[in-house]
Amino acid sequence: MSIGLDDDHAALADSVRGFVARHAPSERVRAGLADWPGGAAPDYWRDVTEQGLTSLHLPEELDGAGAGAVALAVVVEETARGLLPGPLLPSLLTSSVLARYGGDELRKRVLPALAAGATAATALSTHGLTASVDADGGYRVSGSTVPVLGAPRATLLLLGAATPDGGELWFTAEPGPGVEVVAGAPVDHTRAVGTVTLTDLAVGQESVVAAGAGQVRAVAAVLFAAEAVGLARWCVSTGVDYVKVREQFGRPVGSFQAIKHKCARLFVDVETMSAAAWDAARALDENDEQLAVAAAGAAVACLPRATEIGLETITLLGGIGYTWEHDAHLYWRRAMTLESLLGPAADWEHRLGELVAGTSRDFDIDLSGADPAFGERVAGVLAEVAALPADGPARRERLVAEGLVVPHYPRPYGIAASPIEQLVIQREYERSGVAQPRLIIGDWALPTILAHGTDEQKEAFVPPTLRGELVWCQLFSEPGAGSDLASLSTRAQKVDGGWRLNGQKVWTSNAHEAHFGICLARTDPAAPKHKGISYFLVDMTSPGLEVRPLREANGGYLFNEVFFNDVFVPDDRLVGEVNQGWGLARTTLGNERVSISGMQHIPTDLLDLAASGTLAAAPRDVTREVGLTFAAAHTLAALALRTTLRSLSGLRPGAQASVSKVASGVLVTRIAERAMRWLGPAAAAADGPGGQRTQRYLTVPPQLIGGGTVEIQLNVIAERILGLPRG
Repeated sequence: MSIGLDDDHAALADSVRGFVARHAPSERVRAGLADWPGGAAPDYWRDVTEQGLTSLHLPEELDGAGAGAVALAVVVEETARGLLPGPLLPSLLTSSVLARYGGDELRKRVLPALAAGATAATALSTHGLTASVDADGGYRVSGSTVPVLGAPRATLLLLGAATPDGGELWFTAEPGPGVEVVAGAPVDHTRAVGTVTLTDLAVGQESVVAAGAGQVRAVAAVLFAAEAVGLARWCVSTGVDYVKVREQFGRPVGSFQAIKHKCARLFVDVETMSAAAWDAARALDENDEQLAVAAAGAAVACLPRATEIGLETITLLGGIGYTWEHDAHLYWRRAMTLESLLGPAADWEHRLGELVAGTSRDFDIDLSGADPAFGERVAGVLAEVAALPADGPARRERLVAEGLVVPHYPRPYGIAASPIEQLVIQREYERSGVAQPRLIIGDWALPTILAHGTDEQKEAFVPPTLRGELVWCQLFSEPGAGSDLASLSTRAQKVDGGWRLNGQKVWTSNAHEAHFGICLARTDPAAPKHKGISYFLVDMTSPGLEVRPLREANGGYLFNEVFFNDVFVPDDRLVGEVNQGWGLARTTLGNERVSISGMQHIPTDLLDLAASGTLAAAPRDVTREVGLTFAAAHTLAALALRTTLRSLSGLRPGAQASVSKVASGVLVTRIAERAMRWLGPAAAAADGPGGQRTQRYLTVPPQLIGGGTVEIQLNVIAERILGLPRG
């Protein structure tokens, strides 16, 4: 998926991609490599403006299309993917800053011209320029800037200067007397950079912009992040296409697991970068506080990684990728330039760490389009439930009767709630203070029973599970069949009235507390491994069934071994048809709630620890690592929000599940290890507060292994999503 989310964004992306392919193919870009560093606009610049690329985001009253910030990000992403040369990005940055922070008179004077194709450039700091107040209340500015993207030949400049009182002055200026622009030798050969020297330039109030460096840099971070995504997407696509056909040792190198995993991780990076850039773009339509947090997160998540992906792509391509004739270095160079102009990266990490200590990023969904009467009915029921005793069964029984335990289930077990109704119910639960019941493994078992079970099975198992009277476990994994589930060897032999099960299951969560287990067993040993498997409901008190708790490295007992010794399972506990269990196992995970689950990734307790004053780590290091952690957490929350919004729109979620699994594994590890390391010696004592953090770190492995290891997820991404050949 690109940064865009809906069908309109997809159509826009296709249109821009086609435009760039027609007007700026690689050979045409390369033919102009000697001209672009001087600031020359491409000869198709008029086509760029006629296509609406310079005006799409601007208000309609100022000759724009009013399409919004996400549409702007889509344009920036796609032009970067095609390596469109010239002044588009710096011009879009300038018009975006002025549209947000310019006064009415200034906006009316300059934005229509920028919409029509006038070129512009924006400095990203006040470094090098100083302003003094003159007698008539205006300013005099002198000095030289650091390199500014697009400054050579720009018709409008947006600059910042330090004032004597320690403040800032941001203003527009035009090249001419007192304003000299000198082109530099850019790292990115497709765009110009240059320094601007001002000599006692008079700046009147009509040119002043009500912004500071932080606000200007936040807008720049949004657009630079979108560009970084486009560059990275081209790099990963190019590398993956190459390893599909490049052969070594008689087979495509893309069939080697090391290459597969590298490509899959690069794909995960691009998808998470897209989520971060999308979140920053939508924040461009929000207040400054939200924009600051989202933009800093995108800067941390996107800019350094785009540079690194450029290098990794070249190494994926091998020697051919390092030649001047291959385009890979041109994308790499542009990524380096973006990171350098907006950097240093560590400053953004530290900035985000400071921001999240006082500002929470808003990942709520606008439910204003939902039926108010529906929400009122749910709120009324939950208010009545809240008045019931919290420690008795009455609350749960009422929720079951109202279909509000799992509301998307069909009646009479749920209310067949639509995606938006599910979110309304979730919101009303939060408002009421009533905890929505969770079925844990029951959330996996019941959808399969509802989809494939008999009426008797539904009635026997669904209502008591909803009431909390039945607890489930999942009897899938085996010592020789963990992630490769289809290799299971537990046997089910047909006998009078049922089946005899023999074998062993392992890593079964809460088997020692469960009443029933969903169990896969092989009923036809001669069939291919994905065939001949059946799906059973096993009474955990059955004779011959033995549960042995496994003590974990953290000292706890979550997992268990389960042994089947001639365990009898009656015929009415077989779900679906004999030998069709593999398809049922896939259904088990296919009927999911719709929720804004990304919020579970926000490590708010890490902020409490960081502010505790009890850490051995240096405060600045802690703040920076908080920023790194929250950049990843916000990215996952944005990814989850995108998935939810796609569900609400009736669109398929795409590859987000596998991407989120891999990215979540990295995040939970980083959260646990950083917290432990901040405490230093205190984390060596298991009986103190530091030991609690060490205990959390010891509990990370199940989160990396459960539901398929990260390595298996990487194989899934490589083979099923990227289309790399099997080894």
